[in-house]
Amino acid sequence: MTQRMDSGPRGMGGDRDGRGGGVGDDEGLDRDGDDRRGGKGGRGGARRKLLSDEIVAKIDYKNPQILRSFVTDRGKMIPRRISGASARQQRVIVRAVRRARMLALLPFAVTGD
Repeated sequence: MTQRMDSGPRGMGGDRDGRGGGVGDDEGLDRDGDDRRGGKGGRGGARRKLLSDEIVAKIDYKNPQILRSFVTDRGKMIPRRISGASARQQRVIVRAVRRARMLALLPFAVTGD
């Protein structure tokens, strides 16, 4: 069995450095072929502010108005990387949302329009 002499990954083609700088490459496109640059799907500054202690103190399963801000319009819980909550705060939020769902104060899933 013979080894390949180029150091780039297989199937990429191009130069020995693996960047693939050939004739048909577009400068504005990444490897997948779409125009987006960046890692998170083009969300840029979609992060929320960190939660204050006053908001966390008000989080309770009996207060669905506050809990709705931690649930999407489709009924999914917002992850802590987006909500900006710490791990302890996220556990409090998740516990309150689950309890509110069990008491029918929040929906499990949104159906219809």
